[in-house]
Amino acid sequence: MILVYVDHDRGVLDELSLQAVSAAVALGQPVETVLIGANATTAAPRLGEFGVTNAHIAIDPRLTDYAPQAAGRAVAELVTSLSPVAVLAVGSPRGNEVLAHVGAILDLPFAADCTGISLGSGSFDVTRNRWAGNVIEEAVVHASTLIASTAPHAFTADPVIGSTPATVHEFTPTLTDADVAVRIIDRTGGGGGGGVGLAEAKVVVSGGRGVGGDGFGPLEELAELLGGAVGCSRVVTSAGWRPHAEQVGQTGTKVAPDLYIACGISGATQHIAGCKNAKTMIAINTDPEATIMSYADYAIVGDVSTVLPAIVDAVRAAKS
Repeated sequence: MILVYVDHDRGVLDELSLQAVSAAVALGQPVETVLIGANATTAAPRLGEFGVTNAHIAIDPRLTDYAPQAAGRAVAELVTSLSPVAVLAVGSPRGNEVLAHVGAILDLPFAADCTGISLGSGSFDVTRNRWAGNVIEEAVVHASTLIASTAPHAFTADPVIGSTPATVHEFTPTLTDADVAVRIIDRTGGGGGGGVGLAEAKVVVSGGRGVGGDGFGPLEELAELLGGAVGCSRVVTSAGWRPHAEQVGQTGTKVAPDLYIACGISGATQHIAGCKNAKTMIAINTDPEATIMSYADYAIVGDVSTVLPAIVDAVRAAKS
């Protein structure tokens, strides 16, 4: 049996986590999942669509939002009782953080960002991304139980034909005060506006330094017209122009949209690491020698403030 940690946001399943579930199903073992918090109860049965037989939910009055060490403790406790051959999660910031806690608690190695996994007895072969995907590592993990995260977008989330809803099992993990010392206790400010999530968006319109702090209006308009999401580079979040939740890159969100439009982005290595899986990339930049241009399928040399409004007008005209 394989156990998969599935993340959720206040009861809404993380779509990236479904990729890890499908990766586990492809390994030919029964798949069970673990979710944290009572608000996951209504969403858990849907996991059956992807081949999950049992969904375990850790319930505790203190688990009202994300608490990484508490989640790790709950997963580790379930690993001890169920003895799975492997524990997987998607390699998102949360997935990697929780599995790191699981590995530390159980004193087991943790292989992050895997693009290939082969199960064994006492050892496991993994292929994984290193250095933002610039190096592909083939490694052998020696452990009684494999703990590994799957690289985002390395696997697809595939529903299983003829599946039935997952059976939900609730349990109460044994948590200490230290386990819940770090947790989200409140959320303020913007966010949660009901738009398309950056990680799952089929279209991402992303802006960099060349857009300027006041120039994201046309990007937002184009993203809305195309049913997509707005992204940005690290320099933009560092300047405080946009929230970190919109950052695309090695230290932000890794995306794999059908269309990625890079506006005024130079193309630093850490940004490319987050968008290189886009099926089609359009780059708009005044510098024809900008690094991003060499990655683009279509390159437009020009000022974003002139080019983007023209694209918005053309898209709006086409839609009408």
